[in-house]
Amino acid sequence: MFGKKPCDLPTVVRPPSEMDIKVRPDRVGRYFKKYTDRFVFVEFSPEYMEKAGIKEIMDGVPIPLRKEDVEVFNGGSGLKATHIGENMAWVMGIDPHFKYTVKYVEFLSKLFNYKIYEGMMKEGRNEAEAKEYEEAAVHFRAALCMKPDYLHAMYSYARVCRELYIASNNDQKTGRFKAESMEYFELTTESHPRFAQAYYYLGYSYLNLGLYIKAELAWNEFLARTKVAKDKKEIRERLKQLEAPIKIEKGCNEVLAGRNEAGLQILEPYLKTNFKTWWPLSYYLGIAYISLGTQVDAVTSFKRVLSMNGSHIETMKELVLIYAKDGDKENELKYKKKIAILEKDNKEKADYAANRDTKEEV
Repeated sequence: MFGKKPCDLPTVVRPPSEMDIKVRPDRVGRYFKKYTDRFVFVEFSPEYMEKAGIKEIMDGVPIPLRKEDVEVFNGGSGLKATHIGENMAWVMGIDPHFKYTVKYVEFLSKLFNYKIYEGMMKEGRNEAEAKEYEEAAVHFRAALCMKPDYLHAMYSYARVCRELYIASNNDQKTGRFKAESMEYFELTTESHPRFAQAYYYLGYSYLNLGLYIKAELAWNEFLARTKVAKDKKEIRERLKQLEAPIKIEKGCNEVLAGRNEAGLQILEPYLKTNFKTWWPLSYYLGIAYISLGTQVDAVTSFKRVLSMNGSHIETMKELVLIYAKDGDKENELKYKKKIAILEKDNKEKADYAANRDTKEEV
């Protein structure tokens, strides 16, 4: 998709299972469930539904009320429809998979048409400006329930997810919001390929994950679209800084593809530069060496990795294989023990993070 002229980029239409927030997997919904305590559920009276012409839509469908709404609610006539709509927006935004979300969308579309999701968008923007990012995310999610390809909701939702992962000190929460943010920036570029700013943040998302080639592609698309001189200058400087990492990533990809000699040609010269302290460089050199039968160089490279990243399990596994092949039981057992200790420690950390994550949800 990337790399073509701006006018040539097609609109990509993913299936609802990937695009529609009402059915796609919800990796971050758990962090909004706490807001459900604000609501209780009742039903419209038959008389009100007949009068309003919504019986076919809302018969048997519970509507959300805030606890303070209950006293003034009288078959739906005691509260303004806009107030009930705001409550529905909250419930949909908290949980787009809620059993009655589709009914709420139908009800709100009948009463308010496109203005309802524009209202949700405005509310979300106001909350984002006030740094109330969770509340903003709920409203952007509600707008996406109404219109899954709504440009401004997609982009704004990706932005607030970014703010939420930056502010988080929980690894699991950070990972979930980071993935959600990146995917929505990707979805935005696919559904609205002319919209420049999504490429700007998508490039940073890729950079944050060490995906330098993807970052370059996204930023080239951004440069082709934006008219903001300051942003252009910033991204051109970033791309210049990425020239070596991009070449190194290409070398690593050559190794991953089994083209080990081509990979070595690209990667070996960087051992004489500042990138010699970048452990992935030595790891992929080790993989290439072992594939080409240069075992001594492979061991040197893998040990260099561990001098920089002493807990890299995959490197230790490679050394275990080498020492097992050589019949070096002492070193084989040494690294097997280290692997076992690290895997146990990683599991304990993951369990602790999951428990803390669950407590935060409650």
